[in-house]
Amino acid sequence: MLEHFPFYLSLIIVIVLLIMLANKIKVAYPVLLVLGGLVICLIPGTPTLKIDPELIFIIFLPPLLYEAAWSNSWKELWHWRRIISSFAFVVVFLTAISVALVANSFIPGFSLALGFLLGGIVSPPDAVSASAILRFVKVPKRMSSILEGESLLNDASSLIIFRFAMVAVATGQFVWYEASLTFLWMVAGGVIIGLVTGFIFIKAHKRLPTDVNMDIILTLVAPYVMYIVAEEVHASGVLAVVSGGLFVSYHRHKFLTSSSRLRAENVWQSFVFLLNGLVFMLIGLDLPEIVSGLREEGIDIYQATGYGLLITLVLVFGRMLAAYGAVITTKIASYFITVADSNPGMKAPLLLGWTGMRGVVSLAAALSIPVALEDGTPFPQRNMILYITFIVILVTLVVQGLTLPILIKKIKVADFNDHLPEEETQTLLREELAKGSLEYLKKHHPDQLEKNVYIQKMAHRWEYHVHSEEDRILSRETKQLYITILEHQRQILIKKNKDEKRIDEEIIRKFLHKIDLEEEKLKHK
Repeated sequence: MLEHFPFYLSLIIVIVLLIMLANKIKVAYPVLLVLGGLVICLIPGTPTLKIDPELIFIIFLPPLLYEAAWSNSWKELWHWRRIISSFAFVVVFLTAISVALVANSFIPGFSLALGFLLGGIVSPPDAVSASAILRFVKVPKRMSSILEGESLLNDASSLIIFRFAMVAVATGQFVWYEASLTFLWMVAGGVIIGLVTGFIFIKAHKRLPTDVNMDIILTLVAPYVMYIVAEEVHASGVLAVVSGGLFVSYHRHKFLTSSSRLRAENVWQSFVFLLNGLVFMLIGLDLPEIVSGLREEGIDIYQATGYGLLITLVLVFGRMLAAYGAVITTKIASYFITVADSNPGMKAPLLLGWTGMRGVVSLAAALSIPVALEDGTPFPQRNMILYITFIVILVTLVVQGLTLPILIKKIKVADFNDHLPEEETQTLLREELAKGSLEYLKKHHPDQLEKNVYIQKMAHRWEYHVHSEEDRILSRETKQLYITILEHQRQILIKKNKDEKRIDEEIIRKFLHKIDLEEEKLKHK
């Protein structure tokens, strides 16, 4: 491995350069990374990049899912829970069934169990690709919230299907009532383990004499602990990480200091950036090994490519059908119950249906298929499944990834007015913070308001909503008072986020970030 270290180092540099190029030409970076991996693997003498299949999930999935849960809004997730749940569970299950039936009918040697295995692998869309594309185009907040929420849960549902299909392939039988009990335990056990583990880590942060570095290390360790503990008791490690990540993120301002939050954010951004870059590059680099496996079995590469394109069509058509089916279902339901929006239009489902790029989870699941069964016989159709998965990822990333920005600009989906305009929200929050801070000062520290010049200047700024820098050297007492007021402002924002459904949580988080920065500046005055 050491002899290939220069190659691995140069690979990271190439990843950075390709992402820089992607940002420059406004293309989703996963597309360029996959294509870059394909080009690199064609260079003579390129080392074969191999990862132990059993470690694929442990290395990549826990931190990527944890960061996604940390960044997600619980308020938005709960608000759009119906459509998110339908896409994350019902649509994934129906997609797996469709893939299983088509594979069983048209691909020689594919049983229904193998079809379900393939369906579980390719059914979940990749959130990283969609998010990378949405950076360059404006879409309604509702759409991005649904896509982000779906991505948190569809990985869990697809991997549950994958696990059951693996058992069916290995044993040749499927007992539905045993599977039902196992499914319930995987879901409930995963959620419970995630919440309990998250609670333990929160207590560790609060009770132990940690500093910023220790806090960051604990946040890095947490997703791996959640995942491994859940998998050890045969629960869903993905659901454990997602539920634990949401729980810890929701309480982040109760146990992490402003310094820990700011520095952890930078560390996590770099860490996830590297993991995403490596995993998408790995997709392209893994092609030679997959193709050699097909050749060893005497499988025609063009025929296998045709099967991959067929499965891709099933996935694209199925997601489109599901998106418009959701509109029809919502319209019918509006006659019997009150729904959030009974007329979402016909453009939004088209956009939602076209955001079905596959990526990280599909690759990890396919590579984790063992080479042989427990009795030593080769795992049936493993190389074919790997190649079809590769074709699905490549085609959906390149075709849908490159055309999605054009589609968004062409159809011009109107905003649904689910949230207040950003400027109006910012003005409202500034007024709330100024009012709350002044009331707090007058109620708890009237003497400071009368005699402390710096506090008077702050009060004056809040009254007129003027934001400026202050370089005056502060006394310890004044600093402590200001920090207390900043904490009071945090609580105002957190309460506002809970009470006002139409306020975008992303804007709330920006204000909280500014408060953390203000507290950090104060510590160095």
